[in-house]
Amino acid sequence: MKSKKILVKGIEIVTFAKNNFDYISLTDMAKFKDSYATGIVISNWLSTKYTIQFMGAWEKVHNPNFNVMEFDNIRNEAGSNAFILSSSKWVEKTKAIGIRSSTGRYGGTYAHKDIAFEFATWLSPEFKLYLIKEFQRLKEEESKRLILGWDVKRTLSKVNYKIHTDAIKKHIIPDNISKTKINMVYANEADVLNVALFGKTAKEWRDKNPSMEGNIRDYVDVTQLVILANLESINAELIRQGLSQSDRLIKLNQIAITQMKSLLNNSTIKRLQ
Repeated sequence: MKSKKILVKGIEIVTFAKNNFDYISLTDMAKFKDSYATGIVISNWLSTKYTIQFMGAWEKVHNPNFNVMEFDNIRNEAGSNAFILSSSKWVEKTKAIGIRSSTGRYGGTYAHKDIAFEFATWLSPEFKLYLIKEFQRLKEEESKRLILGWDVKRTLSKVNYKIHTDAIKKHIIPDNISKTKINMVYANEADVLNVALFGKTAKEWRDKNPSMEGNIRDYVDVTQLVILANLESINAELIRQGLSQSDRLIKLNQIAITQMKSLLNNSTIKRLQ
């Protein structure tokens, strides 16, 4: 999962896609009303009877595990003087999927675009119109890139993958090794490239970013992906030459630095961003 940002009325708003759903940050949107009390803004909106009815209707359509009994209890409480509903309580009680809450550096409250647009209506009709416009622009750009075959990340990451794994299989993996051991060797060689280019192994990255899904290669830019594809091919050749892993790591790191300097301001690469 990789997030993207849109700019609405001077406010940067994070969006991301997960399980074929588009989510938009309510925390960022709430800054339009009060940048210092976004949690209170969201809670005030969540506590209205109409919001609860809308979210319940949405969950019934999209979520087979939605807890309807808990929803009915919350709906019956709505409107009383003491009633306050937080996003975390809503998710915990009803098993909702339309709203997601998390803590930490990348935390906040996110909602499916249908729900986020309703929140935008409550904030300001004008804000909602600009939000929809920018979100549609983002999705149109994504569609154009897919139509033109510009799924750059997947394409570049696979350019020299077979060359790399074939070299590992022929020159590093001994005969009759188990499939588990083979996978370990492949992963180990992948980390040679990770350390050469990113300065850390896949495990080190995961340990430092426990809240982020996927792996280190899902969060790099196009320049790094171009270099990664090049390093796969070069490492394959170094393996064929019989160089030790430590010697290859040193050479690959030097090559990565040289290529990064050359490609950093390359206009062709920038057009792929």
